[in-house]
Parts: sequence; structure tokens; C-alpha cells
Amino acid sequence: MSRLDPKKLHVRFDGVARDVFALPRRYTLTHSDRTGDLYLTIGLTFDNEQISEWYTRFMRDEVLAEWKLEQNNLCLHGYCHVCGGFVFGNASLREWIFRREMRRVLQAIRHGDRELFAENPRLDQTEILVHFHKSKAEECKIEQMGCFGNYDLQQ
Repeated sequence: MSRLDPKKLHVRFDGVARDVFALPRRYTLTHSDRTGDLYLTIGLTFDNEQISEWYTRFMRDEVLAEWKLEQNNLCLHGYCHVCGGFVFGNASLREWIFRREMRRVLQAIRHGDRELFAENPRLDQTEILVHFHKSKAEECKIEQMGCFGNYDLQQ
């Protein structure tokens, strides 16, 4: 299980306040296989420009996430593209990699948006659900990944 190196995380805010929680709030996370750097955009929408580069479109290893309010419960939903369409790698390998890196992914979101969490400590108690998308709907999985307090680098 890998741990986030904060020096490798590059964060860009796009139309949202750093410390004020409001919906919608979405995260787009990509990375460089060459340098190990992570690129996180926090915005009102997913950063389509960030995920439209040829390498990212080929690898489909980005992680998207968004806050949702459902039946008065706030929850973060993350999305991983495991298979379907033209992607690199077989489904079981891709799912294993997403799962292996999910701790670092959630640490990146928590650390990248740390000013929001500092001003809104209740967010550390919110549930995280990760959707593993596959081409066949019956093979898709949704998994509970705990709450954000588990991904604070200060702990």
C-alpha cells in the first residue's frame, strides 16, 4: 500500500473556494507514470481537459470523485474505469492496481483539499464509496472505503 508524498501532489482549484464547502465539488486526479507526480483539480465539474490527453485516454487510470447529498447524508463517490472501451490492461489487473493505489488517491484528495477539511471538520466523518466501473453492469462494484479521517496525513 503506497503513501502519498505531498511534494509530488500538484493541486489546482477551478471555480471553488479552498475553505468553503458547497455542492457541486468534484475532483479529477491523474498522474505521471514517468515522474510519479499526481495532478488534482478541484472544481465545480470534472476537468475534462485534464483527462483528454492521449496518454490518459489510452490508460484510463484517472480517478474522478464528487460529493453527493443523498437523503440528508453527505458522501464522497469515487469512480474508477476498470474495463470497457479501449483501455490498457485486463480488468483484474486494473482493478488490483486501483485498489492498491486507493489509499494514496484518497490521501491526495484529503491533503489537496486540506483547507476545506480544516474549516469543516465534520467532513472527516463522511463515508467514501468507490465505484469500480466495468463494461458489464452486473460486474460493476461499489465499495465502502471508510471515512476521510482515515486518510489524513497528520495521523
